[in-house]
Amino acid sequence: MKPHNFALSILLLLMMFATTALCQQSNASNVLVERVGDTAFIQLHAPSFQALSPRQQALAYWLTQASIAIDPMIYDQLSAYGLQQKRLLEEIVARPKGIDPAAMAKIAEFAKLFWASRGNHNELTSQKFLPTFTFEQLEKAALIAQQNGAFRTAYADLPPLKKPSDVTREVQSLRASLFDPAFEPMMTAKSPVGGKDTIQASSNTFYQDLNLDDLKGFQEKYALNSRVVKSADGKLTELVYRAGTPDGKVPPGLYATFLKKAVECFEKARGYAEPQQAEAIGHLIRFYQTGEYADWVAFGTTWVQNDATVDFDNGFIEVYRDARGAKGSSQSFVTITDKPVTTAMKQLAENAGYFEEKAPWDAKYKRESFKLPVVKAVETLVETGDFAVTTIGDNLPNENEIHEKYGSKNFLFTGSSRALDEATGKTASAEFAAGPAEVERSAKYGTEASSLLVAMHEVIGHGSGKLSDRVSGGAQPFLKEYFSTLEEGRADLMALWNVWDPKLKELGLISNQEEVAKAMYDSAALAALNQLRRIPHGDTIEEDHERDRQLVAHYIADKVPGSIEQFTRKDNDNAKTYVRVADYQKMRQGVGMLLAELMRIKAEGDYDAIKALVDKYGVHFDPALRDQILARYKKLNLPTYFAGVNAHLTASFDKNGEVEKVEIHYWDSPAAQYLDYGAMYDKGLKDSLAAH
Repeated sequence: MKPHNFALSILLLLMMFATTALCQQSNASNVLVERVGDTAFIQLHAPSFQALSPRQQALAYWLTQASIAIDPMIYDQLSAYGLQQKRLLEEIVARPKGIDPAAMAKIAEFAKLFWASRGNHNELTSQKFLPTFTFEQLEKAALIAQQNGAFRTAYADLPPLKKPSDVTREVQSLRASLFDPAFEPMMTAKSPVGGKDTIQASSNTFYQDLNLDDLKGFQEKYALNSRVVKSADGKLTELVYRAGTPDGKVPPGLYATFLKKAVECFEKARGYAEPQQAEAIGHLIRFYQTGEYADWVAFGTTWVQNDATVDFDNGFIEVYRDARGAKGSSQSFVTITDKPVTTAMKQLAENAGYFEEKAPWDAKYKRESFKLPVVKAVETLVETGDFAVTTIGDNLPNENEIHEKYGSKNFLFTGSSRALDEATGKTASAEFAAGPAEVERSAKYGTEASSLLVAMHEVIGHGSGKLSDRVSGGAQPFLKEYFSTLEEGRADLMALWNVWDPKLKELGLISNQEEVAKAMYDSAALAALNQLRRIPHGDTIEEDHERDRQLVAHYIADKVPGSIEQFTRKDNDNAKTYVRVADYQKMRQGVGMLLAELMRIKAEGDYDAIKALVDKYGVHFDPALRDQILARYKKLNLPTYFAGVNAHLTASFDKNGEVEKVEIHYWDSPAAQYLDYGAMYDKGLKDSLAAH
């Protein structure tokens, strides 16, 4: 067996099965930790941790602590009420003694859904979800929790609530944000209703009490890491996310408490990192202190060229939550390289130039040189902030000036893929696949097709193409709220286009090319249908990845007749809707057409063209069809949404404060994890958890 075929075999085995050995190493027999309604909490395992050196384990410990340190910020970024809601729920859940059991059960369930989405808006649909308990039950529970010792100490920047009247006032201040469906109904509204613009209709706090007209002509210095507000004199100003410098020359800004804590952890981590990674950490520390974009670029430039076994990212990174596509959400992860699978990914990276030349777009948009990207398959130790377990691939950094000169770093999250595969199984395929051939193909090749799509999406998708001189600094400012949908769609299409290329077979990166390619196309065609199960209300899609999948399937079906077909079939007197690929080569023709157009739009910054495409093919759907899909999916009793439960690293220290030993454990409930995270900023909560 040739080396590249061996790498492929390892890839497929790791991605398809959570082996008995893995379960033994992780001390877990089932990836499902808990389920609340349609949301499943799944455990992320990292057996590779045991193979790390003591120094690497100490580095991993401090990097995970830095990840936990920034976690609270996302709650505030997504709603002005998020941190108060978080404190209220955590204090009650941590001290349930004496609270009515029926009410407590409902509060605990709501808290878990709240943690899973980093607030009370679903992370995928952006839609607000409501409690099943009453305001009166919540108020009474909070008062009893206070009697049990809750709210006695500060929670980060939130002051203690020492008297019952303080608690009553706090709960009352959160009434509308928790119980009123018309108050802040959407986290990020890219298709707003009711006469509001995208900013006014969104609960996120990137632009406090502003509208789009207010921002016309305003030049942001800190576009990625600030909140724009209107001062008393009516002028716009930026509240910069920063800790401030030790010498006081740069004052603290927004989120200083969390960023200072992260800096403390990174200072510790830097002492265990190898030189280049330590340099990157130093730049990130400086960025968190100053908030200056130059320091962020310095971090990204050093970080992207470093391929450490224990790797991480931490910062204000993705802009999906901002309807304008400018402000970065706080997020972080810490990973361990999964070396056998990484070998297979590098085959793609080394041939990026070949796939660029074969791309169906105009030659003037083709890159002529490539900086070989860092590619790695990884097991995740921790994911915090706005980083979801459903992210199974990532291409970073996002800054055009970095990856144009220094390349990119591509992650394939094998631990997440394994957990999701085990949690979902194959029963959905039997219900929604168009016929027996598609079911059989999915069973045999679906996981391979999915894994290959993610790898090509990240490695040869995002890094491809060349921009025109007009948009050489990056296309995002030109394409605005449509940029992320375009870029995710373009990366998906690069995978769909190249899955048929004989180069993949030559490299040993695909088994049965015809069947794997068809499985990938089956899934892409069906995605526009089955993803409707995650949007229980309304008739529009707001999330960028889901918009891109809708755009791809509907554009091809419309532009290339006979490629993708939607049809109905009777099943026990019920008419069910299905989607099938009628002709795979016709579908590939449509893939090439859309891919070429998206590359042109990106390269030229053609806002009107991408707006027309997405608005026509990627936003709206038939609610009656969605209701049918929901009903069918409900009968399967499968989760619709997923949240990750991280590994839990604990450390013991010597008399000098140096790490002596790090151990890895796994939480037995999501509540235990989130309460532990909250205790980092709440001494009273920490003491309460320690007592139990």
